[in-house]
Amino acid sequence: MGRTVIVGDIHGCFDELLELLEKIGLRSDDLLVSVGDLVDRGPSPGEVTRLFRERPNSVAVMGNHERKHVRGIFSYAQEITRLQLGDRYAETVEWMRTLPYYFEDEHVRVVHAAMLSGIPLAEQKEEILSGTTSGQRELTALFPDGHWHDHYTDAKPVVFGHHVTGHEPLIRDARIFGLDTGACHGWNLTALCVPGFTVHSVEARADHWSNVRRQWQLPVLKSRSWCDFTWPELAAELAMANAKFSSTADAEARGWLDAVEQWAADLRSSFPALVVAARQAADGCTNDELRRHRAARFLFQARDGRLDEAALARQCPTPGKTADLAAALGLAVPESPTSR
Repeated sequence: MGRTVIVGDIHGCFDELLELLEKIGLRSDDLLVSVGDLVDRGPSPGEVTRLFRERPNSVAVMGNHERKHVRGIFSYAQEITRLQLGDRYAETVEWMRTLPYYFEDEHVRVVHAAMLSGIPLAEQKEEILSGTTSGQRELTALFPDGHWHDHYTDAKPVVFGHHVTGHEPLIRDARIFGLDTGACHGWNLTALCVPGFTVHSVEARADHWSNVRRQWQLPVLKSRSWCDFTWPELAAELAMANAKFSSTADAEARGWLDAVEQWAADLRSSFPALVVAARQAADGCTNDELRRHRAARFLFQARDGRLDEAALARQCPTPGKTADLAAALGLAVPESPTSR
């Protein structure tokens, strides 16, 4: 009879996952279960998700990181994963939508983050099961002096991840099993084999999240829609990027970010020249000639004395629109770093 092999938070650590499954001696009749958080922070989210998608007899529970991708809630880790998965990102997210929020058999329950005693799993809140911010707030209100699992009274053992327990798993009363042992941070990847309730671990090969954060700085910066941000949004994005990467960015990423700031400043400073160019282009033109011009709207406003820098800023709210107008008026356009 096959075992149920439950693996803690993998976070894209594929090599460690293969090593752990080899150490366990995973067989085809074993049920492989993930507590969730297959992706984000590690080097190989595509390989991890592919294994669970393609291996028969495998289940992955919805983790808060999968849920972020499903709901389009992006921070730096999700931006990196989207780039890592490339063309496979959309289909992988569609697969994530199908993930259950829990697993249960006759021996054990598996959730990503938490559950409440005395309530059937099917009636638990998804936010608590998967470990969202709102779910954590609710747990804190319910158990202000401890963790949810300190108050777990049901007889059936529960296995979970989400909260890093340290290099070793959290095991208590043969009913509480916390398996997130920080594989993506350079600690361990841990699994529990049921019904024997034996624990197996392998050491991580690196502090993957530190490495991935550095490696993907420039690709993430280049992937953002700098030309389409409004000017206030652009200023906010630049401020955020400068704060985030001020001490950790490599020279190439730092230089590229500086180039974006200079490009934006050059475009903004071109507004007076754009107004002058529009007035010059409109001067002496007939209505038909103005209508045929690529910048017709601006030229009519210039001819009628209604175009100034404030009006131009309202109609060119993004760097992209500003660059398009400059090109239409025949002015030199600062090269966007995003095209390099």
